Amino acid sequence: MKEDHILVSIAVLGGTGKEGKGLAYRWARAGYHVLIGSRSEEKAVAAAREIGEMIGDVSAVMGMDNPRAAKEANIVVLTVPYAAHRDTLESVKDELKGKILVDVTVPLAPPKVSTVQMPAAGSAAQEARQIVGDGIEVCAAFQNISHEHLLGEESVECDVLVTGTSKEARAEVIKLVEAAGLKGWDAGPIENSVVVEGLTSVLIGINKKYGSTHAGIKITGISR
Repeated sequence: MKEDHILVSIAVLGGTGKEGKGLAYRWARAGYHVLIGSRSEEKAVAAAREIGEMIGDVSAVMGMDNPRAAKEANIVVLTVPYAAHRDTLESVKDELKGKILVDVTVPLAPPKVSTVQMPAAGSAAQEARQIVGDGIEVCAAFQNISHEHLLGEESVECDVLVTGTSKEARAEVIKLVEAAGLKGWDAGPIENSVVVEGLTSVLIGINKKYGSTHAGIKITGISR
């Protein structure tokens, strides 16, 4: 697997957070070259070192500021909190031309995080598309996966719904889903991201009600 992925680099912007760090760990373990991006280069370098030590290859993960990570990567994954969503995209949009942007952001509005609250654009992913403009494929994925699953070695009993601006982009993102040890599903155009992002608030509410921390979703009735 490493030979297949060695030429592909993934920037995880916000990679010092729990979700970003978990995804970066999964992809680095699968053989991708991973760039951890952050507003603080010092924090990015520390997170990259931590992940590299976890997989036993410190050269597989590098830390740097967000614009440099976005510039050097083939695929850019955005894992920042919604409060930092617009500012982060504005800071890197010139580096995204011709690339796929995978938006993991959910428009949560504390303290009512278990209530679905969507932005005027319809979803965070649709908002991202407006911010970055033409020439960039935008997909939404990984919103419904708890970070607690990602840093473990065990298989994850959760599926990933992928929406995006083209079938080709969605297919590429599903490859990343599978490389992370998860099952991905093409969930259609980016307009459908409103449903995928909204599910996160539903899952947070389920976790609170039933005393869990990692509720997820699974598609049934289809053999693959």
